[in-house]
Amino acid sequence: MPVNAQTAQVDDLTLIALPTAVNCADLFVRFTLGEWRLRNMVDDCSSVACALVEAAIESADPKTSRLIKLRLRLSGDYLVVELEAARFTMPPTSPDLRTGELQLGGGVKLIWCELPLPTGVNANAVPLPRREKRRSPAAEALGDEPDVDPELIQRILFGLGGSMGGGPQR
Repeated sequence: MPVNAQTAQVDDLTLIALPTAVNCADLFVRFTLGEWRLRNMVDDCSSVACALVEAAIESADPKTSRLIKLRLRLSGDYLVVELEAARFTMPPTSPDLRTGELQLGGGVKLIWCELPLPTGVNANAVPLPRREKRRSPAAEALGDEPDVDPELIQRILFGLGGSMGGGPQR
């Protein structure tokens, strides 16, 4: 069963079942595994995720919802790749991988595939992503923080209908 209480981290991406979704899935896997510091699993995980997305695109019915959801989960000793889609058939995978499917209702299936984490690594050992507090490159190019005229901001807010106590001063 793909869902269990040992999930340590999860990230997902909703895609439209179009050919461009395969490239988006690849970028999503590369970014997420980079954040999770599991770069050595990128190729295998991307291969599985892209195969699932491609199969979802091929089996999508243009008359119904074409949304698919790709999810990566760290659970126990596995990196789990999940895909939710309507009218979906599991593509052939390696016999070494544990796979399965679950009917969610409304014609939507959850297809999952488990990739073993590297030896000595489990889901709880993978650190959460940390982001440094920094300004954007565009803000850095501007230099110091700009001076803000409180009266100008008040007039703008009043004009937008969000008056900050009273009307504009004339």
